Amino acid sequence: MRIAYRTRDIKEYWAARWDNIPADAPMKNVSIYPLKYAEMTVRDKTGKILEAGCGGGRILRYYHDRDYEIIGIDYINVAINKLKEIDPTLQAEVGDITNLRFTDQSFKYVLAFGLYHNLEHGLDKAIRETHRVLAKDGSLCASFRADNIQTRLTDWLTARKTKNSNREDTTQVFHKMNLTRSEYENLFTKCGFIIDFIGPVQNMPILYKFRLFRSSSHKKFNENKARTEGYRLSWLGQLVQNFLMRFFPNQFCNIYVLIAHKV
Repeated sequence: MRIAYRTRDIKEYWAARWDNIPADAPMKNVSIYPLKYAEMTVRDKTGKILEAGCGGGRILRYYHDRDYEIIGIDYINVAINKLKEIDPTLQAEVGDITNLRFTDQSFKYVLAFGLYHNLEHGLDKAIRETHRVLAKDGSLCASFRADNIQTRLTDWLTARKTKNSNREDTTQVFHKMNLTRSEYENLFTKCGFIIDFIGPVQNMPILYKFRLFRSSSHKKFNENKARTEGYRLSWLGQLVQNFLMRFFPNQFCNIYVLIAHKV
């Protein structure tokens, strides 16, 4: 396990991030993360869904608009407030994955994209809580930040940018956990999950950080657009990224996605 450090703690980071952008539009592209993997998991329209760490709401709104019963929770108030403002019919609330208010076996599906790696404390408790509220034969889909070349490069670039920003306060605090594939798998199996799928996924390729490699419609960075459409690369960027993911997927993904079930 490798810890990434930044100058702002994780809750402050996410509060500022969600405060700076509008709520997400519902996702449309079912061929990209995270919707691709949510669709691989949610097979029964009558099954109740919990999205833990719903953030800007792109997945929550996708399923809500299709009349699924879905509840979204996030520990950042501003994210929930923006979602309720844009659509008061959404079931969205402030919640803590380490201490869920729901009764045992409340949900057929739990979706948790980019959630667990934000926990400085209580990771095992969070996964046990997820297992508790999931129904027997229910499924979990979760993603976790990888510990590999890509994320090390990303953290190095961020640290370099911070160093060059002339900030007075450069105190380093917890930002995210980075796990290898085997560490990630062990977290869930020891809490009682049976793993059906685990694989390397490119959410935001490191090449996307460089304007040269972005598609023409993404040259000017717009986070909402990127979150809805995916982080699109130019033909050259995509060619390089395809090569990296074909031959070195565990080093040039930025996350692992896991699908597991409860027996």
